[in-house]
Amino acid sequence: MSRKLHIVGELMNNSYARARKAFTGRDPRGYQALARLQADLGAEYLTLNLDGTQRIQVRRQEMLDFLPDVLPAIQEVTSTPIAFDNPAVEYHKVALAHYDRKKGGAPILNSLAASREHLDEMIELVKHYDTLAVVMASETFVPGGTAQCLDPQDSYRAAKHFVELLATKAGRRRDQIIIDPGLAPVGADTYGLVNIGLDAMRLIAADPDLHGVHIIVGLSNFAWGTPKGAREELEKAYLTLGMEAGLDFAIANPEKDPAPLEKDHPMVASLRQALALGRPRAGESSEISGFRQAEAIMEICRKAEAVDI
Repeated sequence: MSRKLHIVGELMNNSYARARKAFTGRDPRGYQALARLQADLGAEYLTLNLDGTQRIQVRRQEMLDFLPDVLPAIQEVTSTPIAFDNPAVEYHKVALAHYDRKKGGAPILNSLAASREHLDEMIELVKHYDTLAVVMASETFVPGGTAQCLDPQDSYRAAKHFVELLATKAGRRRDQIIIDPGLAPVGADTYGLVNIGLDAMRLIAADPDLHGVHIIVGLSNFAWGTPKGAREELEKAYLTLGMEAGLDFAIANPEKDPAPLEKDHPMVASLRQALALGRPRAGESSEISGFRQAEAIMEICRKAEAVDI
């Protein structure tokens, strides 16, 4: 494929045991090791997410207190730019204040979204610190609040809204904006969310007014919950389909060598067919087609497990 895939290494995240251990021990050296590892494997950005997960509870103040220690330590061992991933504006204020741009170049603020409590302040941080920005196009503004995008047109409109907002309020060029249409776990996707995301990418990529923006997904979400024997090939097959639609960034584990499969790879063909089955036929509800897609994904996993055994 001619399009280049930019990997944002995700190992400095409490979803991973090594990161949890480093955070629990407030051990900057643990983060240094994870940063070096990912940079050596070719990651072009490194996510720093200190938030809690199902396995660890983290108070906001704990994150804010640790950032001034861990950030300089990471930047001692790598010049790879950092992507700060958190919904709280306070996290980004502290992180960006302690990030040395001379060592790491432009960081990424992840993420702006319709539901953010202090969205205007976050946009101001993007402008003040001259960052790249990830925009969540999986939710949109509605009268009286926000809502999840359940249609590719909604995601597309959300992307356009934020691109205009960042251009006017933060002076961002389109190549400084990264759109995240969202990526659902395919094994539990009975609502066609994977297809909605891919269709939204196609709409974004086809719009000349959005030419130059980047598109990103959190790749590990895609195969979450599927058998280990199928997981990596499913993720790589998704990258093939995503890059056809306009994807060029992925938050991923560099140790798994995240890269698209060839278009004629059997897993790509199987995934393409399963997602096609997930599109409602005439007079059919999305629930029916969604379960048909889920059955096809289960069959892919069953065959992959059989080969793995």
